[in-house]
Amino acid sequence: MDRIQEIVDFWFLPESDENYGKQREVWFKKNPDFDAEVRGKFLEDFEKAEAGELLHWSESARGSLALILLFDQFTRNMFRDSPRAFAADGKAREIARHMLSCGFYDELNTVEKQFAALPFEHSEDMDDQKLSVKLFEELGSGEALDYAQRHLEIIERFGRFPHRNEQLGRESTKEEEAFLKTPNSSF
Repeated sequence: MDRIQEIVDFWFLPESDENYGKQREVWFKKNPDFDAEVRGKFLEDFEKAEAGELLHWSESARGSLALILLFDQFTRNMFRDSPRAFAADGKAREIARHMLSCGFYDELNTVEKQFAALPFEHSEDMDDQKLSVKLFEELGSGEALDYAQRHLEIIERFGRFPHRNEQLGRESTKEEEAFLKTPNSSF
């Protein structure tokens, strides 16, 4: 099995698995064991991708999806609670834009499309946020759309994600500090 398929199968499970195509609990939950597993299995792939050695993967839908997973999802597991968790977000957005412009996005199933759209939801840029909401509206998942809209509202209000301030060494405003004390203020 090639590395692209190993990355995609690790995240979404193999097509032969009964849970393939379904949401997985490990995706959005803090789990040190899962973080360590991601780091152990995929840190070398991420470092190669970050260095530009895997750019040829972007020549296919599956390869582009694997790059997005490395840059946008695996970083959040491998480098949790550090600035490096967000350092490759721009690369993920570049690949996601590429997928949209060349039609690769349309080759994905619904769950895969959610992850191809997440780099826009993770962005602190308003245009990216609007694109995220549009993509999630098209996917028709109420829960995923709710998250996209909540991300957009935070960017509209603050121009950034206050829950990242500490990790990124940014000083929070009084309004952000008050916001961070409310339920569902971070993701």
